[in-house]
Amino acid sequence: MPEIRAVRARYPVLVLWCLTLMLVPPVGSVCAAAEDVVFPVRVQQGAMVIGKVAPKSQVIYDGRTLAVTDNGTVVFGVAADATGPLHLRVTPPGGAALSVDVAVQPRDWPVERVAGLPPKTVSPPPQIAARIRREQARVAEARTTSDSGMGFAEAFIWPVHGRVSGRFGSRRVYNGIPGAPHSGMDIAVPTGTPVRAPASGRVVFADLGLYLTGGTVLIDHGYGIGSNFLHLSRLDVRVGDVVSQGQVIGLAGATGRATGPHLHWGMTWFQMRIDPLLVLDRTQ
Repeated sequence: MPEIRAVRARYPVLVLWCLTLMLVPPVGSVCAAAEDVVFPVRVQQGAMVIGKVAPKSQVIYDGRTLAVTDNGTVVFGVAADATGPLHLRVTPPGGAALSVDVAVQPRDWPVERVAGLPPKTVSPPPQIAARIRREQARVAEARTTSDSGMGFAEAFIWPVHGRVSGRFGSRRVYNGIPGAPHSGMDIAVPTGTPVRAPASGRVVFADLGLYLTGGTVLIDHGYGIGSNFLHLSRLDVRVGDVVSQGQVIGLAGATGRATGPHLHWGMTWFQMRIDPLLVLDRTQ
């Protein structure tokens, strides 16, 4: 099987032109020959990766067949603990299968210590723990499917502007008890700050009263990429709403298990957590 690392191209200049337009190619444009495949040579842990293949190609990554857009764009996430290289198998229509390896750059995850939480929020009693499991199962269910929206290909914007008070992937210790790695980015803002959709999409979950995350909204940006917004004090959208980039979806707050007002913005590829800050960095 032929192996490529980043670009296999019959027309290199045309492929470089396409890389600048990969997110939103012009209608009717042709990027390269049918066998051409474009992926990054190297990505970071927690990244969202966008690649380019011939339309109607089959792309398999980590045992999953990726959906390919009409213009040949594919997107997937890289786990925070991925060690790489990532292996993709690309079969263009009517062509031979290609093997693509993408190197993974490790990151140094910091440790954050959070003190002063009520003991029952760190180690909840059985009845509360059961409620948390039920609520988290509902959230997880909302991430199992995704539509063909192209919001993931937009240049993402910040949902709020403020001090970043918590980083994706940081190892958190709550009242001295180790917890799961932080699944998103915390942005410190006053209660009542409008929260805007960082990219267009469809609301797939909206609930004001979850125990851990309080006011919670999930937006599907298409092809498995989603955003979640936690600790909201007000929701301005409901399930099924289609939102545009920059639209207010609610107000920031300190609902659920929060020590102060802030927005937790997380991103996922289906159930895999990815880093919103990397998504912002790659498009701005």
